[in-house]
Amino acid sequence: MTDNAQQQPSAPHTELPTQYAPADVEGPLYERWVERGYFEADAKSDKPAYTVVIPPPNVTGSLHLGHAFEHTLIDALTRRKRMQGFETLWQPGMDHAGIATQNVVERELGKEGKSRHDLGREAFVERVWQWKGESGGQISGQMRRLGDGVAWSRERFTMDEGLSQAVQTIFKRLYDDELIYRAERIINWCPRCLTAISDIEVEYQDDDGELVSMKYGEGDDTIVVATTRAETMLGDTAVAVHPDDERYKHLVGKEIRLPLTDRSIPVVADTHVDPEFGTGAVKVTPAHDPNDFEIGQRHDLPSLTVMDEHAVITAHGPFQGLDRLEARSAIVAALRAEGRIVAEKRPYVHSVGHCSRCKTTIEPRLSMQWWVKVGPLAKAAGDAVRDGRVKIHPQEMEKRYFDWVDNLHDWCISRQLWWGHRIPVWYGPNGEVVCVGPDDEVPTGEGWHQDTDVLDTWFSSGLWPFSTLGWPEQTESLAKFYPNSVLVTGYDILFFWVARMMMFGLYAMDGTPPFHTIALHGMVRDQFGKKMSKSFGNAVNPLDWMDKYGSDALRFTLARGANPGVDVPIGEDWVQGSRNFANKIWNATRFALMNGATVDGPLPEPSAMSATDRWILSRLNSVVAEVDALYEDFQFAKLSDALFHFAWDEVFDWYVELSKTTFQAGGPAAEVSKRVLGEVLDVTLKLLHPVVPFVTETLWTTLTGGESIVVADWPSDSGFRDAAAEREIESLQAVVTEVRRFRADQGLQPGQRVPARLELDGTPFAAHEAAIRQLLRLQPEGEAFSATATLPVAGATVALDLSGTIDVAAERKRLAKDLAAAEKEKAQATAKLGNEAFLAKAPDNVVDKIRGRLTKADEDITRIQAQLGRLPEA
Repeated sequence: MTDNAQQQPSAPHTELPTQYAPADVEGPLYERWVERGYFEADAKSDKPAYTVVIPPPNVTGSLHLGHAFEHTLIDALTRRKRMQGFETLWQPGMDHAGIATQNVVERELGKEGKSRHDLGREAFVERVWQWKGESGGQISGQMRRLGDGVAWSRERFTMDEGLSQAVQTIFKRLYDDELIYRAERIINWCPRCLTAISDIEVEYQDDDGELVSMKYGEGDDTIVVATTRAETMLGDTAVAVHPDDERYKHLVGKEIRLPLTDRSIPVVADTHVDPEFGTGAVKVTPAHDPNDFEIGQRHDLPSLTVMDEHAVITAHGPFQGLDRLEARSAIVAALRAEGRIVAEKRPYVHSVGHCSRCKTTIEPRLSMQWWVKVGPLAKAAGDAVRDGRVKIHPQEMEKRYFDWVDNLHDWCISRQLWWGHRIPVWYGPNGEVVCVGPDDEVPTGEGWHQDTDVLDTWFSSGLWPFSTLGWPEQTESLAKFYPNSVLVTGYDILFFWVARMMMFGLYAMDGTPPFHTIALHGMVRDQFGKKMSKSFGNAVNPLDWMDKYGSDALRFTLARGANPGVDVPIGEDWVQGSRNFANKIWNATRFALMNGATVDGPLPEPSAMSATDRWILSRLNSVVAEVDALYEDFQFAKLSDALFHFAWDEVFDWYVELSKTTFQAGGPAAEVSKRVLGEVLDVTLKLLHPVVPFVTETLWTTLTGGESIVVADWPSDSGFRDAAAEREIESLQAVVTEVRRFRADQGLQPGQRVPARLELDGTPFAAHEAAIRQLLRLQPEGEAFSATATLPVAGATVALDLSGTIDVAAERKRLAKDLAAAEKEKAQATAKLGNEAFLAKAPDNVVDKIRGRLTKADEDITRIQAQLGRLPEA
């Protein structure tokens, strides 16, 4: 814990409003934090560095619940580290999002009846920059609403001048090291976006298609192949069979006629073919299938491109000009007319790749593209985790990481777009190829031109941990804040982004990985565990919940669901519950201030404290230690839950309530408790601050008079423990809880007073009679006292006089009826579980349900019998 006498001025104890109104507090408070520079990071500081980069949101987007979730976790980490005395940098910025942004601007142009080609490349790119200037600030405003403590003066954009220099630099280095090359290969092509996309930008889903089996060749030289893409048969250049397949050995090496064309194609033997699947023969279309391309390479087959960039058939003949789906139907019809269709299966459900941006079915296509040779880079990325330089949390996610980096194919990095980092390669009139770095002169003269493609967005975002700090210049910021302390991101982009940052960071920074720890979290889902989607009707705009319940309520709900690597369900009821928690903190602090709680001066000696004071300070230190350990393990859900139960259950519901009698009595004991209550609230508000920053700032500055909780010292465990005091208060709590339960069972109203005699002698809590009576609404005995119910608990006896408060006869009758029902339920469940024939046939879940009914019936019988035993005779 902290010594408030040394670090804070005397608290002014300004009166708080009766209710907390987040909308009146959050906006002005955040701007004050920014104006005072609390979130900025000084590269010249001698404090230890703590760095986290924001996973850069797309400039096209807006804050969704996934962003709010991730930002809450990062903000909690960085706020705590700032309070612990670290020079803390949370690096903000946005990604230019090549395909997504170009699509947005092209749609805007479409509304004007124009295309990007009407404007030309230069004017179109200028139009995108204009759109970015008008729309790109939306996320920044929403981040402020959430309370993100980012260093706004350092905000970067993946297309700004410095990051463009970094992109050009690393491209040149990779090119010179022969790790970037240009080659014609099969790529994933989006006919809508008109660009190549990488494997990880393809989303697979089960679609209804058709499986058509068709006959190639004539007479004894016929062979049957099956396909879901009949239109590609126009580009077939072979049929492949397994070399050990006896059925086709007589055909291997022969030429057979390709239907609907004037060509003949060879039958080749290749071990890739599975003789047990289908007919054991496959058509080979090297220009339109990645596996067929590999077969074609092995057998020196020609590659015939029969579709253009729009997926329109280009092969000469009656199908030329048809869209691929139109051509599919027309070709099947033509084959059927020739009697070459052997079988047709519709619908045939199979996995089909779709563009992750526009959802169009992708088309494998032979194309000249730029590639990164990932072998050595991926090995380095795997080794960094294997040798412990980088830790993945939770550890069980390591397997997914290794499965990916150990099996990476070369990365296609070129995109046929206009918005993005243009590939820094120039071509000369005589076949020259020159890669240009940022300090090189661009070739000029007749016939020289730059490559028209741009780089994959993930290429530039892969440099994010060091390009944002000024690399390739050796800046003070780079020296201070690289490598990052931790990367907080979703497991869903472990492959998209994390692996690329690992490869580029290790390559560019001489083997130093970009971060020490990768902390992976899950996806936000609705309260039923279903993925949130506009199409499902369950998507939530976090701003709506922030407007309704306050940003703290949303943040606390998200953090309380954040178990490492596990998806997070969230519902509006839970946000409302978190709002109630914020109100509880507000009301408890307001009560404390009204009763003179203070942080002035050092804490009294334990010998001057009551057992209640020593108990809460002992528990407070335990919670400080627990929360620290959970933060270091990225256990946001557990630490939030621990703070919730400590603050609500122990501080507000017990310590504050127990202190009321002390405050009412006044004197030295009250002064001690006022100081203890001030200490407890001071530390509790600090512990809560990283997750719920707004309400804690308002309450803490009012309580302490300190400048800001943002720059206050993080609490430390003083080591104070008092096991005896903890046992004493736990026994007191047992008495109060048991009597409260009895009162509720008897139907007594919470505020209804009941005469009672307390026999506390010999118990460790004998001094707490006044508090017990106040908490339980128990009156003194009086002369006419008659003990009609006696409750022994925790070594004490509480005798209650219920005469005049309940109708004993009616209560006995009601309980007897409930007891009979519970006994009947027990008998039925026992009979079923004793029936061997039933147990042999019934599903496990049905048997488990009946066992649960039996357990509950036993519990009900025990409870009701105890209630009857406590009632006086009627």
